[in-house]
Amino acid sequence: MIKERILKALNDQINREFYASYLYLAMAAHFDLQSLDGFARWMFKQSEEEYGHAMRILNHVLERGGRVELQPIAAPPSEFGTPLDIFRQALEHEQRVTGYINDIYKMAVEEEDYATQSLMEWFVNEQVEEEDTVGRIVDRLELAGDNRAAILMLDAELGQRTEAE
Repeated sequence: MIKERILKALNDQINREFYASYLYLAMAAHFDLQSLDGFARWMFKQSEEEYGHAMRILNHVLERGGRVELQPIAAPPSEFGTPLDIFRQALEHEQRVTGYINDIYKMAVEEEDYATQSLMEWFVNEQVEEEDTVGRIVDRLELAGDNRAAILMLDAELGQRTEAE
């Protein structure tokens, strides 16, 4: 049986992952309105990936006999600014998520909950990838500056994302 402290942390993380899905969905809609189809596609795929993360944790809770307690999902912003602003916000969001994941992993170690440690180890590795990917996009947008041609080239490149990677 899953301990109450771990269960609460996992239910909170399910909510955070669903919020992340909403956040990236809102960012995708923002890009779509600006006809930046590649950025929009990238964010739509990111939203799908975050939804998958929520479901991964939710299934873990169920497999361990825990009660899933879905919480209200906060509304994300509807205005974001420039592509650089948006990806900076995404990077900050991923960095916060990394902190939450690390906290849950530490709690699982303290509680000697090996199954949750294993789950959270996957998420620890995933967050390294997430921060690296978004950080590199931020770097490239900073290099592009106000050069519209460079931004459109990056838009086209990010539009090649084929799945929730």
